[in-house]
Amino acid sequence: MTIRFSTRELRDLAVAWVVLGAAFAIFFAGGGNRAIDSLLSEGVVVPLVVSLVTAGFGFLLHELAHKVIAVRFGQVAKFRADYGMLFLALVSALVGFLFAAPGAVHHRGRLTPREHGLIALAGPVTNGLLAAVFAPVYVVGLAAGSPLLSLVGGRGVAINLFLAAFNLIPFGALDGRTVLDWSKGVFVLAFVPTAVLAVVVVFVLGIGF
Repeated sequence: MTIRFSTRELRDLAVAWVVLGAAFAIFFAGGGNRAIDSLLSEGVVVPLVVSLVTAGFGFLLHELAHKVIAVRFGQVAKFRADYGMLFLALVSALVGFLFAAPGAVHHRGRLTPREHGLIALAGPVTNGLLAAVFAPVYVVGLAAGSPLLSLVGGRGVAINLFLAAFNLIPFGALDGRTVLDWSKGVFVLAFVPTAVLAVVVVFVLGIGF
């Protein structure tokens, strides 16, 4: 199995990664004038790098997982950025909330329902694995008294759990709809624990915020 990327695809991935990183940095800085004041006074580099590593990598690896599994099943698969939605992500972050749908992996070829479901499931599973990778970073950061490590780890856990749970919602073009159409059992096993963890981490414990 060989994974190939066109020049346009690499450009789309890079632009989406950077724009999402900027949007998340603005959002976590409070949005609007508050974000601008905060970023100007405290510096732009660290918040941007943290967002690129946590949200940016979460998005990139989510989409690459879709592509890898699609290619594994003999599909022609390419990521295409949605530049209108990327612009909306920046604008929404400035207003104080975040709506991000930066693009998607489009694939063509004959698929069984199981293959289609596994392609959809690959993205959220990847985000769940990333959350597990960031968790020890958060713990080490707390133990070492390192605000930067605990921020990167906590935000990585929170964002990736949120991305996994959100994408598993069985609505519209989200991955959860495809997984549910393939297997109700797999959908429940994937969605329920992910959603519960996301709620606990983000809304109960407030980790990463």
